[in-house]
Amino acid sequence: MFEKLQRAFWKALTPDLIAENVAAPGLLSPEVLSALGGADNLKSQQRVALTRVRVQLLDAGRLDEQALKVAGVPGVMVLSGGVVHLLTGL
Repeated sequence: MFEKLQRAFWKALTPDLIAENVAAPGLLSPEVLSALGGADNLKSQQRVALTRVRVQLLDAGRLDEQALKVAGVPGVMVLSGGVVHLLTGL
């Protein structure tokens, strides 16, 4: 009972969060996939909020941030371990 209440509380505080660990196949456009180094460079992709997609790349050196901006991604956060957050909206 307490756990359900706690989840409802956090959902109210963070309404843009999506359910835990929701896989998102087909989430990215072909242009974005190309800028990330191709579909074969993706280890995983996951929507973590309404305005953010988290991807893990096999080779972060293939990432083209300028091409992501041209493809319509307004913000890119590159983290260690090949993890990239794509900010898809405001």
